[in-house]
Amino acid sequence: MDPDRSKLRLRTLTAQGMGRVAAPYGDIVPPIHPSSTFERAPDGSFPAGRIYSRADNPTYDGPEAVIAALEGAAAAILLGSGQAAAAAVFQALAPGDRVLLPRNMYWGLRNWITGFMGAWGLAADFYDNASLDDLAARMKAKPRLVWIETPANPTWEVTDIAAACEIARAAGATVAVDSTCATPVLTRPLALGADIVMHSATKYLNGHSDVVAGALACAKDDELWQRIRQVRASGGAVLGPFEAWLLARGMRTLHVRVRAACDNAQAIAARFARHPKVSQVLYPGLESHPGHAIAARQMQGGFGAMLSLRIAGGETAAKSFTARLAVFKRATSLGSVESLAEHRASVEGPNTMCPPDLVRLSIGIEDADDLIADIEQALG
Repeated sequence: MDPDRSKLRLRTLTAQGMGRVAAPYGDIVPPIHPSSTFERAPDGSFPAGRIYSRADNPTYDGPEAVIAALEGAAAAILLGSGQAAAAAVFQALAPGDRVLLPRNMYWGLRNWITGFMGAWGLAADFYDNASLDDLAARMKAKPRLVWIETPANPTWEVTDIAAACEIARAAGATVAVDSTCATPVLTRPLALGADIVMHSATKYLNGHSDVVAGALACAKDDELWQRIRQVRASGGAVLGPFEAWLLARGMRTLHVRVRAACDNAQAIAARFARHPKVSQVLYPGLESHPGHAIAARQMQGGFGAMLSLRIAGGETAAKSFTARLAVFKRATSLGSVESLAEHRASVEGPNTMCPPDLVRLSIGIEDADDLIADIEQALG
């Protein structure tokens, strides 16, 4: 008997890939559809609804349905990377549109926007991530799009999504939220008033450091959303079928991975909050964090698995600390089962806004005691 999926919780639907069983063999694991093109009927129509994989592929159906369900979205689409997903939103805007961006945000997207967006005829302004007053003041310029990233990488400021959406809505602006680090397990931006939510699916959604992917989900299938879909189809920023299949597989364990990593991050943040060789722990789960109360309200069941340590002794001490880590892997990325560390300013380069004493930690699902011991020995 097929269950009534409307009565199942999201954790169950995610673990079962929406509970779908593939015809005609009853596959529990969905098949991969590697075909780049699909046959027309004799009358020239496409009875199966597929034309060409640059526009769409059947392997996308499963993970897109899961993401839409997780976000409470009208629709979701996969793209070739998180950067491609974010860029598609901006590319769907019209020349002359203004966008409002947080000062602290993923540096790769910030660099793309400041370096290339002018060629699209778009204008940008920046607001203080945690200041609703600053956001409201900058709405006087009538932006078409407000971009939110919360918690904001790599200093983890928290933006009040619901309040920001009210401000934006009053000015007629669309709100898009980069919720990569919060994940839909913890925060559902569309339920808080956002119009679009974006994920670098490379990170927590996949969770295994073996896929590069992006995802977008929308509150309404409106004109802007159709332009975003067209950007994907025309621009070719698509995901390969095998990568889409790996993403679907990874999402089946999303809830247990995120919960375990959050527990580890909370334990690590608490342990080093008063360590003499750590000048500051940046983590919304600490009551000392300026955005803790907002995070507690809009992040359900945890405060994320990303945190940063500001190392006493400055840049040299931070680099030495990173070099001495043994269990943590020194690598760029986040959201996977293994814990990663990096001296973030070195990665971002000369235009970085990151403090030079900051080490960003992506906490995985290892034993928390092993991770704590590794940090202890690296601090010396």
